[in-house]
Amino acid sequence: MANAEGQWKQVLMLERLLQANELIAERLRERLTDAGVLLINMLSSPGSGKTTLLEATVKALSDKLRVGAILGDVATERDYERLSAYGVPAVQIVTGGECHLEAAMVEQAMHRLPIENLSVVFIENVGNLVCPAEFRLGEHFRVTLLSVPEGEDKVLKYPHAFRTADAVLITKVDLLEHVRFNVELAEGYIHSLNPNARVVKLSALTGYGLDEWLSLLLEWHKDVLQRVEL
Repeated sequence: MANAEGQWKQVLMLERLLQANELIAERLRERLTDAGVLLINMLSSPGSGKTTLLEATVKALSDKLRVGAILGDVATERDYERLSAYGVPAVQIVTGGECHLEAAMVEQAMHRLPIENLSVVFIENVGNLVCPAEFRLGEHFRVTLLSVPEGEDKVLKYPHAFRTADAVLITKVDLLEHVRFNVELAEGYIHSLNPNARVVKLSALTGYGLDEWLSLLLEWHKDVLQRVEL
């Protein structure tokens, strides 16, 4: 009985935490929408290529969209250093052990970015396909990355991260000849959970699929600007 009561209290605390998080996320989303700034939340396992993709995205979008970034990691500021080298206004959030970012963290970090001069802000969430999927951060769109070395079964093992994604990026496709990964099977798994998800296959190193990814970003930015007009 005591154990059941303890579990019930934990569930109740989580529900309250998620509700409070959602209120902050909604406030943040409204603020950025009014400013015409697209906010994208990027989820993935560690090592899926989020930062490498952001580097390639920044270089390709330099004459189209002004990019900012918020980077979440348990420790170190290495990703911040990498993106700052490209002149990207960036803020590093070091969680010190937390496995995800929360909307309050992002809202505080946003005050350190020149929002009035930006078109899009990427949130590079902590590398984890479980906890980050539970917390909305005010994003207009959510992107989940799946790298081919991970295997297509990651989709079924961590369904919520893929079920809640607006787009799924299958990354590191340049390695397909070296690993066992069935692209069609992965796409089937994704669409069985999320029929409306956009699936983009790409390699940030070779540039394969990058144009499709950039077109999607421009489409999403246009969508946010149309919301401002409404």
